[in-house]
Amino acid sequence: MKTFWRETFRGFVRILFKVLTRVDAIGSENVPETGGCIIAVNHFSRLDPPLVYILVKRKDVTALAADKYQSYPLIRWVINIVDGIWLNREEADFGAMREARKYLQSGGALGIAPEGTRSSSGGLLLAKTGVAFLADKTGVPVIPTAIFGTEYAVKQMLLLQRPSIHVRFGKPLTLPPIEHKDRDGCLKRNTDEIMCQIAAMLPPEYRGAYADFPRLKELLNATHAA
Repeated sequence: MKTFWRETFRGFVRILFKVLTRVDAIGSENVPETGGCIIAVNHFSRLDPPLVYILVKRKDVTALAADKYQSYPLIRWVINIVDGIWLNREEADFGAMREARKYLQSGGALGIAPEGTRSSSGGLLLAKTGVAFLADKTGVPVIPTAIFGTEYAVKQMLLLQRPSIHVRFGKPLTLPPIEHKDRDGCLKRNTDEIMCQIAAMLPPEYRGAYADFPRLKELLNATHAA
């Protein structure tokens, strides 16, 4: 029964996006068809998670979800239908991290916003190290994913406009191992790499906290050279 509702929800959301928006998606083939992987995506709008959900062609794709949404019956039902993992963002939620680790090790695809929350500034926020931690503990690749255009989409739809939304899935990243003697430094290095990869796929006005990172400039120069 859960599979029925899961696929029904996917079909319904897909129709809504097709009718109400113009979605330009590139690189979905970069998400492995099987095996554990983390889809690391920036977060500008509540539209981002369902959009990634319908674009990734895997039935086992799910996401971490803030537990504050458990007080919203419809959202709670949807998250449970897609086997989402509830996360308490107000503290170090070791239970959610263990569940996420187990899901990835079992071969599942897990969407996570490295920033930990929606950006209200219209630009990237400095990310937390959870994605880098999970990638190291599970050995799964990270798919950097950039979304823009969703931040104003709901307002545009309410004005009977059809917003343009853009999604870019980058190449899978295999990050360097975390060394115990410099754990914090290594986690930050890998986190910055993930976020700079995302920033490189965004227009300049969306790069926010990562706009002046040297690694981003290296990635942009390499893209221009190619």
